[in-house]
Amino acid sequence: MARYRGAVCRLCRREGQKLFLKGERCFSDKCAVTRRPYAPGQHGQARKKQSEYGLQLREKQKAKRIYGVLETQFRNYFAEADKKSGITGENLLKLLEMRLDNVVYRAGFGRSRTEARQVVRHNHIEVNGRKVNIPSYEAKPGDVITLKEKSQGAQRFKDIFETTESRIVPEWMDADTENFTFKVTDVPTREQINIDVQETLIVELYSK
Repeated sequence: MARYRGAVCRLCRREGQKLFLKGERCFSDKCAVTRRPYAPGQHGQARKKQSEYGLQLREKQKAKRIYGVLETQFRNYFAEADKKSGITGENLLKLLEMRLDNVVYRAGFGRSRTEARQVVRHNHIEVNGRKVNIPSYEAKPGDVITLKEKSQGAQRFKDIFETTESRIVPEWMDADTENFTFKVTDVPTREQINIDVQETLIVELYSK
């Protein structure tokens, strides 16, 4: 499975803001954006005036990196969003938000989307009582996501839950934390997707 294998803190520094790619580290003093709030590389501290294309590209890269998808996947999501009725940019974010790895992250089964993706790949998650280990699986309203019974007592998840217990469950999900179960009740609206991305710039980029 193709994925980015470089230093993820460089990605946050390149975008000039926290993308929360490393879980609890992003909230500590060790966060690279806090320690070095400028782009990586020899000329990272130089002031650069961005073109219209540059601004559009940065928004696209930011969205890709937040959700952990590669360029071909992202283009496919955009093509699918463009075919749907409604606003293309919002459709795109909704598709990304409904990925199983993101839903697992929102549910608190991972401290970061990267960890949530690993949880899915390692067969810890069941959807509607069936094992699903595909991070890009599209969750749908009515789906019940459960942490596998054998995994519920594992020390790994005890550590995860200690970190994520204060995380607010999105309005489009119902939580049964005692049974390690979450239900997707609806597709999130744009207002319920709390990521700092200007999706209209992404649409403009791909519409050229």
